[in-house]
Amino acid sequence: MKAKLGAGALVVLFLGGLWLVAAPFAVGYQPRGAEYADATVNDLWVGGGLIGLTFVALVVYAADALRELARRGKHAES
Repeated sequence: MKAKLGAGALVVLFLGGLWLVAAPFAVGYQPRGAEYADATVNDLWVGGGLIGLTFVALVVYAADALRELARRGKHAES
């Protein structure tokens, strides 16, 4: 149960990072064709960092889950 909660939290953080990257353009506080505002640059860096960090954490979580399944499969054959 705790593992599912943790994976769910990582997915929510990943989606939050995607929103931070998209927000300046979706909400419209970054005018089209204009030089990026400081807030836009901040959103892009923070959102991109959050996306990268949570993606790596999700990959590690998935690899650990697959390793656990393989371990259980070996024990079931014995």
